[in-house]
Amino acid sequence: MISVPIVTVDGPSGAGKGTLSAALASKLGYRYLDSGALYRLLALASERHKVALDNQHALVVLAAHLDICFEYNAAEGRTQILLEGEDVSRQLRTESVAIMASELAVHVGVRAALVERQRLFALAPGLVADGRDMGTVVFPEARLKIYLTASAEERAARRYKQLLEKGDNVSLRAVRLQVDERDQRDTERQVAPLRPADDAIQIDTSEMSADAVLLQLLEITVVKGLLT
Repeated sequence: MISVPIVTVDGPSGAGKGTLSAALASKLGYRYLDSGALYRLLALASERHKVALDNQHALVVLAAHLDICFEYNAAEGRTQILLEGEDVSRQLRTESVAIMASELAVHVGVRAALVERQRLFALAPGLVADGRDMGTVVFPEARLKIYLTASAEERAARRYKQLLEKGDNVSLRAVRLQVDERDQRDTERQVAPLRPADDAIQIDTSEMSADAVLLQLLEITVVKGLLT
């Protein structure tokens, strides 16, 4: 039984989970887990170690031995993600790694192995965990469960803007198709499909700024007694 306070933040890609969850963890003084990063880390590690995405047994072994670390860089206001001692934060945000992560996430054994790794992050003083099944599967006993969402159009527009800022040559239509395809995979997979927990507080961020969403999240934590 996990005794430390846990806040889960679930939702589809592009809803703003990562940025908001890291900021919330910082405000609360909690640890932070980007669960989606674990799948991307495994995808990147599988590529580096030449493990095929359909080799479930090898992926499970690799997942159990991932050398990973999350370090919050206060000066830059971002979380650095280390794989085998190397900062791979930027590589994890590429579309190719995201696609590989989504593909390997369909394996039951892989998800089970990564769920166990995720639960190890629940340490004092508390944890903010973001992902797609944090409140439904990984931490069903969480003190507070948030489900962030936004329209597919808005999420595609946000992703398109991010890619343009990175210098990628993409079209908004292509990005929208990727968003739709990923939504379909995430919501229709047999194991831990994307859905809000029954007791989750749902927030649509389509028309909200990141600051406004963070303020609302902080207000909710005060009500729940997690922040005074």
